[in-house]
Amino acid sequence: MSESQARRAIVMEGTGGVWRVRTPDGGEHDAALAGRLKQELKGQLKLAVGDHVTVEPDERASAWRITGIEPRTSVLSRREPGGRYGERIVAANIDQVLVVFAVASPEPHPRMIDRFLVIAEANDLRAHVVLNKVDLAHGEADVEALARRFAAAGYPVHRTSVKRGDGLEEMRRELHGRVTAVTGPSGVGKSSLLNALHPELGLRTQEVSPSVNKGRHTTVGARLIALPDGDEGYLVDTPGLREVGLWGLQLDALDQCFPEFAPFLGECRFQDCTHAIEPGCAVRAAVDGGTVDASRYESYLKLRAELEASDRDW
Repeated sequence: MSESQARRAIVMEGTGGVWRVRTPDGGEHDAALAGRLKQELKGQLKLAVGDHVTVEPDERASAWRITGIEPRTSVLSRREPGGRYGERIVAANIDQVLVVFAVASPEPHPRMIDRFLVIAEANDLRAHVVLNKVDLAHGEADVEALARRFAAAGYPVHRTSVKRGDGLEEMRRELHGRVTAVTGPSGVGKSSLLNALHPELGLRTQEVSPSVNKGRHTTVGARLIALPDGDEGYLVDTPGLREVGLWGLQLDALDQCFPEFAPFLGECRFQDCTHAIEPGCAVRAAVDGGTVDASRYESYLKLRAELEASDRDW
């Protein structure tokens, strides 16, 4: 195989050893790991959506093969679902994360959103909060209360409505030229929102189940989607998640995943303060004084207890 036939590509989607890759000319091909590369990896690295790879055409087999994987600049990962031990990489080489949830239908669970935000922080990824379906809100005050909760923590907050078109142009500007992972619970309207931003995508959507007030899964696995019209960006459409487990986050680093804690870290009486029960805790004083949102602090305590329990179990 001549070097002139090798070219760079990006992994768009795939499972079971066959991956869809896209080359810079816009061509898409199915490709499998070359036998030599499989031997070199020996299970140490699993290919993920968003990986930059080198591919070559295999003319004898009328197929393509992946001959190299470039170092990753970032990953979005979480714990394996179902209580299993291990890491599941959702996507690689992404620039930012949009955490989408609905203000109604289904009702929002801010602490679950905090989990998504902590995962983004733990992966050193810039996160935006998207309050979707604002046209279904019980009142403007409810929307603004949610917005203040996350804006006070330092996150950009976007208010969107597919039905009315609220916030869509602002979202298009945020997506331009970036690789963006779109995540959040099931049923919050992620696919509908992406279709409204770029109707050419034609993503499948489904209604929220009224019996359980939860969305049915419409995206099976993560996949990379090239933005149309020369927008020079990609979307990572991720499955709706009902279980969001932390992975690779050290217990003593959890407080650094709450940006609003940053001004107070290092100001506590004890250097190893857990911000739970110790006297002289600057974080708790900020909560008592209203500088740090009390419900965000409660999320921190709940996640800390979860990490402590995981350490004991594993």
